[in-house]
Amino acid sequence: MKEWADVRKELFTPEENAESDLRVALMCALVEARRQSGYSQKDIEALSGVRQPVIARLEHGDTDPQLSTIIKVLAPLGKTLAIVPIERTAG
Repeated sequence: MKEWADVRKELFTPEENAESDLRVALMCALVEARRQSGYSQKDIEALSGVRQPVIARLEHGDTDPQLSTIIKVLAPLGKTLAIVPIERTAG
């Protein structure tokens, strides 16, 4: 039986895998920041103007949000996005 990592390499390009990894990291960081702040999705809706169902879809990865939406959701959490070098692995 193949491991998921092996199947993933067969099914998707390295670029697709990198994009998927970035999306998952963004979702996890967003959820973690919200939970650490003690805010509910409804609280973030009130503070950001982004509707709670949109926040839920963003946190579950069910949408491809606009950059402006992500920034609006992050602002009440005291967070922002940053452009950083990509960590490259050998091979």
